[in-house]
Amino acid sequence: MKNIIKICLIVFTLSIVFTNCREEKTPEEKVEAALNDVGEDLEDAADDVKDAAEDLKDEIEEVKEESGDNQ
Repeated sequence: MKNIIKICLIVFTLSIVFTNCREEKTPEEKVEAALNDVGEDLEDAADDVKDAAEDLKDEIEEVKEESGDNQ
């Protein structure tokens, strides 16, 4: 009886050791993930450009106000 339990434990342990838990992505899933990453990067870049344009607009308005005060 003890031998059967030992054998079962050994088989169970070996099956756990050699089982890969990580899921493999298909090429389609890899492409989709890459496209999502590129899309997110483009959105971030667009937001950065928009913020820079708003900052520039604010600076131009400040210069106009300062130059109007001097005259």
